Amino acid sequence: MSYLVIARKYRPQRFEEVVGQEHVTRTLIQAIRQNRIAHAYLFCGPRGTGKTTIARIFAKCLNCTGGPKVEFDENDPKCREIAEGRSLDVLEIDAASNRGIDEIRELRETCKYAPVSSRFKIYIIDEVHMLTKEAFNALLKTLEEPPDHVKFMFATTDPEKVLPTILSRCQRFDLRRIPAALIVKHLKEIARKENVRIDDAALFAIARGADGGLRDAQSALDQLISFCGETIEETDVLAMFGLAAQSQILELSRAILAGEIQAALNQLHELVEHGKDLGRLLGDLLAHFRNLLLFQVARGDLNLLEVSETEAAALAREAALAPPDAMTRILDVLADAELRLRDAPSKRILLELTLFKAVEARNAVSLDAVLKQLTALRETSGSAAAPRPTAAPARRAESPRATSSETVAPMALAEAPAASKSPAVPGAASDTGDLAGFWAFVLDAVGRVSPFTRAYLVELRPVSFANNTLVIGYGPDFADRLGLVDNARTRELLQAALTEAGYRDVQIKFVKVQSAPAPASQPTSTAPATATTPASAPSPSPPVTAPASPRTVPSSPARQPAASPAVLSVEDFKNDPLIRRALEIFRGQIVSVRASGV
Repeated sequence: MSYLVIARKYRPQRFEEVVGQEHVTRTLIQAIRQNRIAHAYLFCGPRGTGKTTIARIFAKCLNCTGGPKVEFDENDPKCREIAEGRSLDVLEIDAASNRGIDEIRELRETCKYAPVSSRFKIYIIDEVHMLTKEAFNALLKTLEEPPDHVKFMFATTDPEKVLPTILSRCQRFDLRRIPAALIVKHLKEIARKENVRIDDAALFAIARGADGGLRDAQSALDQLISFCGETIEETDVLAMFGLAAQSQILELSRAILAGEIQAALNQLHELVEHGKDLGRLLGDLLAHFRNLLLFQVARGDLNLLEVSETEAAALAREAALAPPDAMTRILDVLADAELRLRDAPSKRILLELTLFKAVEARNAVSLDAVLKQLTALRETSGSAAAPRPTAAPARRAESPRATSSETVAPMALAEAPAASKSPAVPGAASDTGDLAGFWAFVLDAVGRVSPFTRAYLVELRPVSFANNTLVIGYGPDFADRLGLVDNARTRELLQAALTEAGYRDVQIKFVKVQSAPAPASQPTSTAPATATTPASAPSPSPPVTAPASPRTVPSSPARQPAASPAVLSVEDFKNDPLIRRALEIFRGQIVSVRASGV
């Protein structure tokens, strides 16, 4: 007798021998016992998980002597014919090579004839998704209302390619990947029967390489027996399949979590020198960090994981090296690298860069944490500040460097007049009108270039202008439109206006205030500090050093000459960035442009 490979020699012959598909076998057993046998079944799942095997066992149950029944005699001639593939009533068809409409027409003709010696005529069509659309359509009527003696069993690895009209006429069973623990247990039993000594580490390495397919694992074991003889070790498995040892994966992950980039690069260099598959290495590293995250979230519960005892101990050690949010950031880096690795011209360089990013992700601080710290500091500084008497000299409000989403307390607006005393403000004085007048000049300069930008800036108010920084405040109602002004175009216009006033390289910041900014031309509810100073002894104003040939800036809006109306051409209107932005948001188009009052 010729040699029979392990995958065929140890192929399951009964439902109870099928590994890891209890949800399918239990349903079929109950259907047979309750005599609720449908006319068409579809078995879906990855390769090597038992689709065709289950179909054959089901056919045995239906056509065995005295059937249908679950407990049949394996020596039954009809069952032996099905197992050996020579039954005239159980026809196995490969849809990849019989995918045309002519083959399906022939099948429809043969369906009319009664079975030769069994109760049912059964058609097992493998890789049914390979049938053409015309062939599927030719099968529809027969599949929906076949003769009583005909049963269809389809198997496919890609159910998405099967027509919905076919799917709706079948009972669908989705087979899942077999867990690594079950594969190890099954391979250990086969090794015992074959008188082969193999350690657990080697079995887990085979299960990792099989990726949930039992047939792949059995074929790998068959190949290893031919390669190594009666004794198989983990190094033999790693050498044959190009896998990295579990200890090497653990050392690489430890270096990443410890921030030891040099140790991580050395480990990667060693793996590359030994010819390891970098794609498989990245996949194993990604799976390990996934296990680490689940281990942390589940608080050490191993029910969600498929790991050996050695790896479980390593997870317990490494879980304490980084918090879950750091694990999440590292997983994002590795997952992104896995998507890019296939098309990368140099996989090694991409993997080295990935290790650098993973270490940086481990040490990074999330934006939410930074915002929480800033909020806590602001609240602490606000509660620690003592209230100042009204007669005390006003101090310039010191606020941290703000972003576009920063919230400034109303106190900053109340102290804005005092901030205008800085020599950086043209025409500095102690009243609010000076800062308002300067802002009016800026709006006038911006309006001559872009009236639309000026229309939005009018809704904003200056908070302070000191230390060569102009702080502009906006209220909560303006937050959703901030993007229309806080952009490169607006900053260029403001910089040009400030340069026209004689101030170069001024930093511009937009800050959110807790209440709508009061108009700069009106006094705020909090009186300026100079208002409480006796008139006979005014506070001396610091001298103002005028820049080289600055433009004369009016001190208040009342003294500002009326601006002549801006003349805007049609092309300027269409090319204005705010108009373009509005067209993008509303997906509109300009129909016509008319001057105001026309």
